[in-house]
Amino acid sequence: MTSLLQSDHRYRYLDAFIILFVTVLLVSNIVAAKFFALGPLRVSAAQILFPITYIFGDIFTEVYGYAASRRAIWYGFFASFILVGLTYIAVIIPPAPEYRDEAAFATIFKPVGRIVLASLLAYWCGEFANSFTLAKLKLMTKGRYLWTRTIGSTVVGQAVDTTVVMFAAFYGTRPTSVILKLILAGYLIKVIYETLMTPVTYWIVNFLKRTEHVDYFDYDTNFSPFATGEKA
Repeated sequence: MTSLLQSDHRYRYLDAFIILFVTVLLVSNIVAAKFFALGPLRVSAAQILFPITYIFGDIFTEVYGYAASRRAIWYGFFASFILVGLTYIAVIIPPAPEYRDEAAFATIFKPVGRIVLASLLAYWCGEFANSFTLAKLKLMTKGRYLWTRTIGSTVVGQAVDTTVVMFAAFYGTRPTSVILKLILAGYLIKVIYETLMTPVTYWIVNFLKRTEHVDYFDYDTNFSPFATGEKA
């Protein structure tokens, strides 16, 4: 298997997985307003889907390398930004006289500025932390023990994501003790979720490595989130 992503190489599944990754991210943003009970906990419907984006991040980095994951993260970031902008415009446009569902539409789609910005910032920080950790662990383990990378990157990435989103969204409006409880509950749910999905991640990674004939190691990669190019 090659350890380099050639600029003229066309992978069979990479674009499809990036599209699916962005789709899952956008849908999780749309359903985030719905909460359900899980025993004493209250969980956003987004947490059914959003942790899957970290699994995608693991797959991109493990198979295709950090540069591919970085590209997917930026696509997801800009797609989320467009979603927020367009839904806001759709809400503020005056409805037709016969349209009777404006209040319900606004309840679901009217973004709360601070929470939206917090979510975008947390996604950006968490996804890059996840991919960076996995890439470095792959070098440290010389490509062995995939489970240490998928779980280890999740532990780091979700810690960054959950902490950033809760403090950015609620600091100054909620007691710190409440914010810490929200962080702990959200973090544990996400880590357990993704740990249980490890067998699925294993199957997809092994399938892609076998069919795409690639197993990327980020020896000379520029890990800056803003770098461009295949080797950047």
